[in-house]
Amino acid sequence: MRLFSLKRSIGCLFAASLVGFIAVAQAQQLPALRIGYTDHEVLISNMPQTRVIQEELQAELESGQRVLQSMQEDLAGKLDRYQKQQALLSEERREERQQELISLEEDLRNKASELEQDLVQREIDLMGPIFQQVDTAIQTIAAEKGLDLVLRTQAGPSQPILLYANEDRITDITIEVARELGIDVDAAMQQSEGN
Repeated sequence: MRLFSLKRSIGCLFAASLVGFIAVAQAQQLPALRIGYTDHEVLISNMPQTRVIQEELQAELESGQRVLQSMQEDLAGKLDRYQKQQALLSEERREERQQELISLEEDLRNKASELEQDLVQREIDLMGPIFQQVDTAIQTIAAEKGLDLVLRTQAGPSQPILLYANEDRITDITIEVARELGIDVDAAMQQSEGN
């Protein structure tokens, strides 16, 4: 009985070793994962179009600052006149001037916010094609070099780390993980892909 048990144990050990050798042999036959990296910011900041856009945005910023400066000077002048004349004004006229000053101050804040939003949107509109051009170049070089992944060397809070993934060798498992967690992300994934 012991001999049978010993033979059985040796047989199991041999089978396990054979499976291990097969797994190692198969793993060695698969090509190694090829990863590249790039400094996205260096690429973008050194493109000639980026310099032109930065100059254009700077000119727009200075123009907006001149408008705000003019509005601020107008407000300061009216505030100064009001303070000098305040004692001579009737209650009704004082309230009118105060409302006018409050309205001018609100207009100044609104204009500053509007100019800032316009400048941010303008930068997004102007830089979009440059980001697309860099992305296309990264994909081209990655395909030429047979890379599976291209990573960013530096990443900020709103910047992707992964710049390219060979979809034949790298799998996005977001939906499967979401299902495992019991959440439905199919609609959200389709929505984000449509943008």
